[in-house]
Amino acid sequence: MPKAFKQIAPTVPNSHHAKNAIIMVAIYELVKGLVALGVAAIIFVGHDKLQWIARVVSQALHRIMGMALHHQIEALNHYAWVANQNWQKAFWIVVGYALLRFVETYGLYRDKIWAYWYSVLGYGVFLPLEVYELLSHRFNWLNILILLVNIVIVVVVYRNMRAKGLLGKKITQA
Repeated sequence: MPKAFKQIAPTVPNSHHAKNAIIMVAIYELVKGLVALGVAAIIFVGHDKLQWIARVVSQALHRIMGMALHHQIEALNHYAWVANQNWQKAFWIVVGYALLRFVETYGLYRDKIWAYWYSVLGYGVFLPLEVYELLSHRFNWLNILILLVNIVIVVVVYRNMRAKGLLGKKITQA
């Protein structure tokens, strides 16, 4: 094959780099699951003080971040109020979310096909909503960061799916 064609041919992720990228996504999912379990523990132990806890965390975040996270801090206070109304339901929802993150972590780490589909669809479905959120609200660096991280995850998982032949013809290295 002429050198010019090799340069424009679709690139295939190096298997070592591809595996490392998927493991990084799995670690990200693991961290999200652990944070969710921490939130569930706070809900379980401090369910009678959720609004107070949210207020203390909000004040600390305002001191540290200023107005950068104002929208997220207000959402935190709202969710604390909602969780305070029925803390058992909030606890089980957060535990369920954590379990979903752990299942995805396991599947990606063990290189399971279903986990690739779960990840690419799970992240991909929210991309239009995140773009809408960016366009419909004031500029927010955190929302941009979340959108970029989610795009990177979709691309990493998609490229690995493509290289494994899960999306049509398998790409081979030249």
